[in-house]
Amino acid sequence: MNYKLILSIARSLLLARWKQTLIAAIGVTFSITMFIALLGFMSGLNGLLDGLILNRTAHVRLFNEIKPSRLQPVMLDTAYKDNYHFIHSVKAVNSRQDIYNSASVLETIKNDNRVLGVTPKLLTQVFYNDGTVDITGVVNGIDPVMESKLFHFGDYIVSGDINGLNKITNSIILGKPLAEKLMLDIGDNVQVITINGDRFSLKIVGFYQSGLQDYDKTQGFASLATTQKLLGKPNNYYTELLVKLNDLTTAPAVAKEYAAKFSTQAEDIQTANAQYETGSFIRTLISYAVGITLLIVAGFGIYNILNMMIYEKMDSIAILKATGFAGRDVKAIFLFISLSIGFAGGLLGLLFGFGTSLIIDQVPFVTQSLPTVTTYPVDYNPVFYIIAAAFSLLTTFFAGLFPARKAAKVDPVIIIRGK
Repeated sequence: MNYKLILSIARSLLLARWKQTLIAAIGVTFSITMFIALLGFMSGLNGLLDGLILNRTAHVRLFNEIKPSRLQPVMLDTAYKDNYHFIHSVKAVNSRQDIYNSASVLETIKNDNRVLGVTPKLLTQVFYNDGTVDITGVVNGIDPVMESKLFHFGDYIVSGDINGLNKITNSIILGKPLAEKLMLDIGDNVQVITINGDRFSLKIVGFYQSGLQDYDKTQGFASLATTQKLLGKPNNYYTELLVKLNDLTTAPAVAKEYAAKFSTQAEDIQTANAQYETGSFIRTLISYAVGITLLIVAGFGIYNILNMMIYEKMDSIAILKATGFAGRDVKAIFLFISLSIGFAGGLLGLLFGFGTSLIIDQVPFVTQSLPTVTTYPVDYNPVFYIIAAAFSLLTTFFAGLFPARKAAKVDPVIIIRGK
């Protein structure tokens, strides 16, 4: 097979019908451009939405849940042993809410090679006092350094200094909507009333805004030491341990193991946020479906153009075969034409897709709920470009394969006799 001659003939056929060739290439270019832009934008949006919840959620959360005692007094009476028990107004058992032997548990988890990091947390209900008005809220006792490292806490501090929680005694970071409701600014003091009726004055060192308005209206963040002081508890009193794993998929198994090992309740991220993962998967699936549909439509356009080219070039095909070209040579010519269109259109599509993504990435995105996000999110994952390039060549190959096989089967005797 003389490849140089075959390429020369294919190039001549491409240039002879350059308008149709250009239209086919534009179809591929448009499809690849939209595939990359759509997938990059949707993946960026998924990352943003997932980040609002999943990035701030522990892979495994250890806690002690208040729940009713499974063993009620009537069950201990042998007279009613074989009876059905219908018990009303079951009271919660008076159990501890903190993690038992927390220092030892923390050390054990830190030494687990499956664990990326672990940080303790302490939650307490409070009233934020505004003159005669008490606003119900929560104070989260955190380790600011570990919270930022593992759960991107620092990314949501819109003003102030996160390190102020450790530097300044009795300090707090308030949710911005809550601070606006209390008409307080950084440097002011907020009065906090605990569930025991104790009143504390905490200095505001920053504002927090997560993007979830209802959540931010009730939240305050203080150091672990400050929160333990609010509750009058010792420095080893923690209500939660938040674990980040190296491999997210192992969370359910690790949660079950830790629950049995440390005698606590454990919740994995898949259970806590199943609805978000489902939504993200569906959005990504729709993006791929739309992009691939565009490529298939472009493939049909190439198929139709090559079919028309074969009918119009029957004389040329007959002459080629009559002068010694085999069917596989003719097939190779038309496959080369198809792949050339796919390669050129795909290459331009990759460039235009990247350019379109850059344009989307610069479009201002201003919203009160997400002050840290200034432009529309775009994901520039190289995998998208590899998939687009491979699919453009694959689509155009199959689009040209069937017309090429038809051209290879042309009988030159019938064509020439007809003329």
